[in-house]
Amino acid sequence: MLENKFTEAVLPNGIRLIHKEKQSEIAHLVLMVETGTRDELVHQNGLAHFVEHTIFKGTQNRKAYHILSCLDNVGGDLNAFTTKEETCIQATFLKQHYQRSLDLFADIAFRSTFPENELAKEKEVILDEINSYLDSPSDEIYDLFEEMVFEGHPLSRNILGTTELVKGFRRQDVLDFMAGNYSTDAMILASIGDISFHEFEKLAMRYFGEQPAHLINKRRELFSNYKPQNRKAERNNHLSHCIIGGLAPEFSNPLRMPIVMLNNVLGGPAMSSRLGLNIREKYGFAYSIESQYTAYSDVGLINVYMGVDPDSLEKAIELVHKELEKLCTQKLGTLQLHHAKQQLIGQVALSYESGMNELLSATRSLIMGEPIEYMDDIIRKVEAVNASDILEVANRVFDKKQLSRITFEGVD
Repeated sequence: MLENKFTEAVLPNGIRLIHKEKQSEIAHLVLMVETGTRDELVHQNGLAHFVEHTIFKGTQNRKAYHILSCLDNVGGDLNAFTTKEETCIQATFLKQHYQRSLDLFADIAFRSTFPENELAKEKEVILDEINSYLDSPSDEIYDLFEEMVFEGHPLSRNILGTTELVKGFRRQDVLDFMAGNYSTDAMILASIGDISFHEFEKLAMRYFGEQPAHLINKRRELFSNYKPQNRKAERNNHLSHCIIGGLAPEFSNPLRMPIVMLNNVLGGPAMSSRLGLNIREKYGFAYSIESQYTAYSDVGLINVYMGVDPDSLEKAIELVHKELEKLCTQKLGTLQLHHAKQQLIGQVALSYESGMNELLSATRSLIMGEPIEYMDDIIRKVEAVNASDILEVANRVFDKKQLSRITFEGVD
């Protein structure tokens, strides 16, 4: 499979550039910073996310309205998100608006002023976001599961922070956090669109190149000392919610592809996953049941989530463990393995149809210190996985003694 490749360069101040030339009327732009929730101190929990919200609230050159309308007025889309390890600003726009978009990104990233009145308003927005999560047990339980698994470590912290901490954030807290984490060598400016790399680099140099280098020798605390736990809590809901899971390989681990395939077979997005067929379809126990694999830079997490009728909870948990045991004791047959590979390749290909998904995937690979994965690379890696690989990783991650569980027991 022949495809265009990303071209890479580094600006004098350390900001990395990647660009892929693609004939399309639509272009995509990403500024990703290697800074997230795990980089906060205890009293800063929620600050990375707070910065992501408030960075749009005014710059030396623009008021909040002008920031939000800059791309809106030409039909573009501007957004941002925060994870445990990254903060990202992203935009999609017509290709003739590269200059406008890069000018806006540089203004937001380096000249935000964080007016106190705007910070006060945004606190209310984030407090509502926190409350909406607390109102949704299927969201809250994921946060509490990571809090339990990574207990005592920065990865345990909720991305949104707590009501008490968010209320107390001040402008100086934001400035201090950015000074301590937003280094130029931790930034990647990435693009897919119908301009040459030479033109993209020239524009990037114009808007980002004059920013002084800001380098930080930041070291993250690696996770260790995992202890399996089992916790229960009551919730005034009709459904019971449960997550079962434990540690898995990190992003750069060679076992990541077998784990991705294992997760896909078990409870990935396909309706024909084992959890979907053998628990939801066969018994009708679970309104929602799925598995998820999350790969961080130094550790991974794999888990099964289900929302079930309280009367069926224990039986559903038993059936989940049976499915995990099968994966640990029975190799996939030749046809099963073939179907699993074709399904995963198809899912990735469909995902890459979105230029933004492809761009985010490429940028995150570089943030993680790994080379960019192209479709032909992914296909090669998928095809190289055999049934023994999947059996090996299943035994590694689904050892019953190493699994943790958290349950919200529904109470009518």
